Amino acid sequence: MTKRPASRFLDRNTPPHLATLVLMAGVAALSMNVFLPSLPGMAVYFDAEYAVMQLSVSLYLMMTAVLQLLVGPLSDRYGRRPVMLISTALFALATLGAIFAPTVEVFLACRMAQAVIASALVLSRAIVRDMVGQAEAASLIGYVTMGMAIVPMIGPALGGLLDETFGWRASFWLLFAAAVAMLWLIWSDLGETAPNRSGGFRAQVAEYPELLKARRFWGYVAAAAFASGVFFAFLGGAPYLGSEVFGLSPAILGIYFGAPALGYVLGNFLSGRFSIRIGINRMILWGSLITSVGMAASILIYAAGLTHPLSFFALTATVGIGNGMIIPNATAGSLSVRPHLAGTASGLGGAIMVGGGAAMSVLAGILLPLGTGPYPLQALMLLTSLGSTVAVIYVMRRERDLTAQPSA
Repeated sequence: MTKRPASRFLDRNTPPHLATLVLMAGVAALSMNVFLPSLPGMAVYFDAEYAVMQLSVSLYLMMTAVLQLLVGPLSDRYGRRPVMLISTALFALATLGAIFAPTVEVFLACRMAQAVIASALVLSRAIVRDMVGQAEAASLIGYVTMGMAIVPMIGPALGGLLDETFGWRASFWLLFAAAVAMLWLIWSDLGETAPNRSGGFRAQVAEYPELLKARRFWGYVAAAAFASGVFFAFLGGAPYLGSEVFGLSPAILGIYFGAPALGYVLGNFLSGRFSIRIGINRMILWGSLITSVGMAASILIYAAGLTHPLSFFALTATVGIGNGMIIPNATAGSLSVRPHLAGTASGLGGAIMVGGGAAMSVLAGILLPLGTGPYPLQALMLLTSLGSTVAVIYVMRRERDLTAQPSA
C-alpha cells in the first residue's frame, strides 16, 4: 500500500505536503541563476577577469554533477530526511561564506559548496516515488518540476532588480533567507519516506559496466547533454554579452534571461501533449532542429545589421523549446535502454548532462571576450545543438538496424 502526501503541513511523522517538494526544487533552481545579472559587476568588485568570475557557474555545475551520483545512494542508506536537513544547512553556511568572501578564490570555493543544494533536485523526485506508485508519480513529479520551470523565469529578473537596488550581495541574502525557511519547512513537514535502508552506492557502481556497454544509452545521454549544453553555454556567456556587448543594465538583462524559460514551458507542454503520439525519438529530433534553426537565424539576423539585443535574446526562446522537447524524452529513452538499471541510468545520465553543461559554460566564458559581438556564443550554441541532432539520428539508425541485438 503506497503512502499518501500529508493532509496538512507541519507534520514530520507523515510524508510531506506536495508544496514542500515544489519549494525544495524551486530553491535549488533559484541558486543556479538568480545572481547571473550581477556577474559583470562582481568581476569588477573582486578585480577578476570575467572568465574567472564565470567559474561560479561552471564549478557549481561540476559539483552538481558529482553530487547527483552520491545523493541518491546516501539517501537510500541514511534516509531522505537527514540528507535533506544536512544539505540545506550546509547550503545556508556556504551562502553566508559567499556573501562575506574577501577574495574571488574564497567566493568560488563557497559557490562550489552551495552545490550541495542539488540534493533538493534529486530527492524531491525520489520522495515522490517513495510516496506513490509509478503512474501517479509521473503526474506528481510534473508538479514538483514546475518549480524548476517557473523559477528560471523570475530568478534573473529578481536578481537584476536586487543588484540595482542593493548590490550584488542582495541575491545571496535572498538565497540565505530561502535556505533558512526551507530548513524550517523540511524539519516541520518532511517525514521519512524511505524507512528501508540499503547499501545503495556500492550496488549502483557495480551495475555501471552493463549500462556503459549500451550504445543507445550513450546516444540518448549525448542528445540530452548537448541540449543542456546549449542552455548552459547561454548561462555562461549571456551575462557578459548583455553587459559588455549590448550595454544592458542588470535589471533589463534579468528580464531578457526569461526567454529560454518561457520556451522551456512550451517545450514541456509539447512533450506532454505529443510524445506518446509522435514517439520520443522524433520529439528529440524536432527539438534539436528547432534550436538549431533558432540559433542559425540569430546569427543571420545579427550579421544583417539588426543588432538590437532581441536579435539574440528573443531567439534563445528556441533553446528553451528544444530543451523542453529533448531532455524529458531523451531521459525517458536512456532509462528504457536497461529498465532494471533505471536508477543507475538516471544518476549517471544526469551527471554527464550537467558535467557537459559545465564544460560549455566554461568555454562560453573563455570565447566571448576573444571574439566580436555575440558571434562566438551564437556559433557555440549552434554547433552544440547540431551535436544533439547527430546523437538522436544515431539512435534512430541504431534502433532501425540493430533492434535485435541485446547490446543495442
